[in-house]
Amino acid sequence: MITIPVEDWVFAVAALVGGVLLLVTVVFDDIIGGLLDGFGFDVGGTSITPILLGFIGMFGAGGLFATQVLDLHGAAAAIIGVVSGVGGAALAAVLFRTLRKTESDEPFKLADLVGDSAYVSVGIPANRYGSVLVKAEGQTHEFSATSDQDIAAGRTVTITGVAGTGVIVHEAATAGTTEGEAS
Repeated sequence: MITIPVEDWVFAVAALVGGVLLLVTVVFDDIIGGLLDGFGFDVGGTSITPILLGFIGMFGAGGLFATQVLDLHGAAAAIIGVVSGVGGAALAAVLFRTLRKTESDEPFKLADLVGDSAYVSVGIPANRYGSVLVKAEGQTHEFSATSDQDIAAGRTVTITGVAGTGVIVHEAATAGTTEGEAS
């Protein structure tokens, strides 16, 4: 019968549990992170969860390395495990902070466009839908648009409201024209 020292079991379980949960945290983001994030504790803008999981996983891996490769046992293996765990926690903190910084902000909402100008790309019949082009966040977006007046393609309009997934527009007043004067 083969006997496996208790320290090897501890290191193996720590490496397996820490590594698998860290992978799950990376893949499924805040499912595991939500468990400890409820306490509002973070380290340098990074959730405590990946840092703890990085420590646990690398503690186990470092301890196994010490017992199996370096043939160290007891306190010496535990010290190697702790040093590896601190390195794993630091690496996890840096990587998750970098990932957090690359996340985009919340996308703009249609309501944020109210008051902006738009270009009519498909004419808008009164009380029906056409299309407008709007520049927002460095890109041109196309939205369905409605108005209570006929607006020809090529005109500039002002967004005055939101209607479902489209916008409500009114033709922008042009300088130098008066009511009743043809444009």
